[in-house]
Amino acid sequence: MLKQDDTFVLIGDSITENGRFEDPQGIGIGYAALIHDYLMVKHPELHLAIYNRGISGNRVTDLEDRWQQDVLDLNPDWVSISIGVNDAWSQTKHPDREQVYPELFEEIYDRLLRYTLEKTNARLILMEPTIIKEELDSEENQTLKPYIEAVHRLAIKYDAILVPTNQAFQTYLEAESKVPVTTDGVHMNSKGDVLMATTWIDAFNQSDK
Repeated sequence: MLKQDDTFVLIGDSITENGRFEDPQGIGIGYAALIHDYLMVKHPELHLAIYNRGISGNRVTDLEDRWQQDVLDLNPDWVSISIGVNDAWSQTKHPDREQVYPELFEEIYDRLLRYTLEKTNARLILMEPTIIKEELDSEENQTLKPYIEAVHRLAIKYDAILVPTNQAFQTYLEAESKVPVTTDGVHMNSKGDVLMATTWIDAFNQSDK
C-alpha cells in the first residue's frame, strides 16, 4: 500500500498542531508526531515525507481557506484530516460567533475531499472528531454527534479510511479510568495523543489487509 517517497499531510486544528510551530522539524509533540515516528521507524526504506498542517482554532471553513497551499500544493499521496471539534464547541464557547452547523460542515468537507481527489492521487484518511469534555453525556459531546455522523457518511462516499477516534475515547471513558486523557477536556495530554495515534495506526494498518 505504501510506496517509495510517499507524502503524508496531517491537517486539522490545535489537536493536530500541538507544538509544530515550536518544533524545528515542524512535526510537534502530539499524535501527529507519534504517527510520524511510527511510520519513519516502521518503513525507513521508503523515505516518507510527513507534514503536520494543524492550526489552533481551525474549523472546516478555515481548512477550506488554506487547502490549496497546505494540502494540494504538496501533491500528497495521503491526506489525514482531523476536524470538527471547534465547529461543534464554538456553539457553546462562542455563541455570538457565526456558526458552522453540521449541514454546512458536511457540505464544505465534501467539497474539500472532492477537490483533493480531482487534483491529486491521494488516499483519504478521515478521523472522527474526538471529545469535548471527559463526560460522554456533556452538552458539548451531544452537539458533536452529528459532526461525527457526517464524517462517517463522507468516509463511505469517498472510500476513505475511517479512524474511529471518537469511539476510542468513548470506550476509554466508559471504563471509568481515573487517568485523564486531556488537559482541559479537549486538548490532549500525552495519553490522549497515544490513544489517537494508536487508533490511527490500527485503522491505517487494517486498511492494508
